[in-house]
Amino acid sequence: MSDQQQLRNFVDGAYVDPVDGGHADLIDPCTGDVFARAPVSGPADVDAAMRAAATAFETWRDTTPAERQRAMLKLADAVESRAAELVDAEVRNTGKPRQLTAEEELPPAVDQFRFFAGAARLLEGRSAGEYLAGHTSYVRREPIGVCAQVTPWNYPLMMAVWKIAPALAAGNTVVLKPSDTTPVSTLLLAEIAAEFFPPGVFNVVCGDRDTGRTLVAHPTPQLVSITGSTRAGMEVASAAAPDLKRTHLELGGKAPVVVFDDADVAAAAEAIATGGYFNAGQDCTAATRVLAGPGVHDDFVAALAEQARNTKTGGPDDADVLYGPLNNANQLARVSGFVDRLPDHADLHTGGARVGGRGYFYAPTVVSGVRQADEIIQQEVFGPVITVQRFTDEDEAVHWANGVDYGLSASVWTRDHGRAMRMTRRLDFGCVWVNTHIPFVSEMPHGGFKHSGHGKDLSVYSLEDYTRIKHVMHHIEG
Repeated sequence: MSDQQQLRNFVDGAYVDPVDGGHADLIDPCTGDVFARAPVSGPADVDAAMRAAATAFETWRDTTPAERQRAMLKLADAVESRAAELVDAEVRNTGKPRQLTAEEELPPAVDQFRFFAGAARLLEGRSAGEYLAGHTSYVRREPIGVCAQVTPWNYPLMMAVWKIAPALAAGNTVVLKPSDTTPVSTLLLAEIAAEFFPPGVFNVVCGDRDTGRTLVAHPTPQLVSITGSTRAGMEVASAAAPDLKRTHLELGGKAPVVVFDDADVAAAAEAIATGGYFNAGQDCTAATRVLAGPGVHDDFVAALAEQARNTKTGGPDDADVLYGPLNNANQLARVSGFVDRLPDHADLHTGGARVGGRGYFYAPTVVSGVRQADEIIQQEVFGPVITVQRFTDEDEAVHWANGVDYGLSASVWTRDHGRAMRMTRRLDFGCVWVNTHIPFVSEMPHGGFKHSGHGKDLSVYSLEDYTRIKHVMHHIEG
């Protein structure tokens, strides 16, 4: 798949050429060179995929949870057995370190398919009962229908799994548009899935923002799910509103990392550097906004800067690399711009520059002396840049942590159990870690508040998001 130069959409169980769209270059972010071309699908392509998904839904919705479970377990096994191919596809599109991708992204994807395979058989509801004399009521939990899904370029394969696994497990069908810069691994996943799912259950349509807008505005889907920027989420919500489509929005983040004076400085700096620089900081949950206590601030900044200087970026097969390039030239310009526009009161301790003359590599960066109103504190950088602010007390830490538009994730670093309990309650974020940052498990929900969107990925909460509730009442004597 990674050697294929002319990519095609995957619709109704087969690869198809775009009908009324053109093609666009795919760029290797390690070199800046073109390595393939992908469809830029138009309305006719989206319509064909929607028709296929709608037709498939008529039978897929009637499969039993056990049947859906079997198909998903087979897909999980196939993904596991073809992991090397999927890693190659992901690496070719993103430039990520090959070994880390194989170790940190493929096993969770397999586990998530297996989790949702089991969860499909465990959906719960109220028991039947006589809530009105002479009448018996019960609740049916049903699939929603065709789901339109849009995935980002930071974790193309993983985000595709997060989208399709709960949707298909619940009995829905899917038309998914991957990011225009990273469609390769998603197309391979669709090809693998076609062996186990009926044609039309999982369709992939490649394209740009206009393709995505066409997808969202199409009258067929009953739910639209996107992982992307807050701007993109707002556009999706607006486009979905005329048809009152459901929306499932996993959007941007600006995770506060609150380090108290009693934290283990060395351990915290090492873990936060990993959580901030992994995947080049291109993660909505990345540990990139540190709030450090007055007694630990200077030592923490020094320890974090040392971690940054020892962190290596490079190509997929370079040794000891934590992260690869930024995804595209626009993202490199965006990250560079944040650092170039730093105010005079900010201190740049290390990094702050592009690495090498080819590709989109950026050095691990540490900035301190920033203030709450600064652009780099309020806006998502989405790059390997960690800022550090000095707070005076717990109340100020909470005020600053919550003082952004985002509400996706946060972490607290302290040995004080009572403080940890208070902070996890007071922080206005959908996920709060204590003395760690960034681990996920299939059983627990992931999703944010405020401008970070609504709806949950992973867990049974995600599966429930892809169902609708119907009340059925019988007149017993009727």
